[in-house]
Amino acid sequence: MNPVTDKLLRQFKALSDPIKVRIVSLCAAAECSVSELTAVTGQSQPRVSQHLKQLCDVNLLRRFRDGHFVYYRVPMKGADAMSRRRLLALLPGKEPQFENDKKRLRELRSVEDPGHVSDADRRLHRALVELTVSHPLGDLLDIGCGQGRLLKLLASRAHRVVGVDTDPAARRLARAEVLLAGLPNCTLRQGDMLDLPFEDGEFDTIILDDVLAADEAPEKALLEAQRVLRRGGRLLLLASADNNDVADLRQKFTDWAAATGMRLARPRSIPEKNPDWLLAVATPADRAIAAA
Repeated sequence: MNPVTDKLLRQFKALSDPIKVRIVSLCAAAECSVSELTAVTGQSQPRVSQHLKQLCDVNLLRRFRDGHFVYYRVPMKGADAMSRRRLLALLPGKEPQFENDKKRLRELRSVEDPGHVSDADRRLHRALVELTVSHPLGDLLDIGCGQGRLLKLLASRAHRVVGVDTDPAARRLARAEVLLAGLPNCTLRQGDMLDLPFEDGEFDTIILDDVLAADEAPEKALLEAQRVLRRGGRLLLLASADNNDVADLRQKFTDWAAATGMRLARPRSIPEKNPDWLLAVATPADRAIAAA
């Protein structure tokens, strides 16, 4: 039998089990740990682990480690991505059991509606959204994503979104937040911005999310970001101006760009008077620069 047909039949067989279907539905909505899946489904941990192995074997799920935790997720890319999406599209979106499972997962993560958003952050959000109008985000990487505020803002405008942060507590909260926001295209990863866990040219847009000014090696971070940037992509440099002189930050942006072979659009102060943020668009010098 044709290998493609054989794989499809094994996937159908895996999805004939109601518990496996519930697990796949959850892992299509969010990254889930074994303990979370055990609590939601009411199955024993060995049984859930067995289901997960079988689903990974037929490429419906993928496992990855984040610190001390192992998470499972429906893969968002890869050679089988299109056929997998078509298969999972057959699952009814309004199945009450799936909705109950997601509600239970939110309860386990103790997600509450986020509180007040400052005027400065609203202005920053508007500026970032404006940048997506003429230049789609495509596959987006947020380096220094923290609790996921920009992931939630931009995920609906991107194809695939990955947030990287060194703080495990921040990543756990970000996972809870993107679950609450209903953003299945978001994933969180542990990573060092000087040694990103991605292949060359994986992303169309990369945000360096208020991480450069405090780092000892900002040029190395920019070179590493360029490594995982696709041709035609762009870097968004973001820095808080709360405790920094804006003129000094502008000069740093210019110096970093020159040292790493990038063209830099004029950094934008947000707001113009008494700015809280500085935002700039950079592209490698051999690529066309997008207007900020």
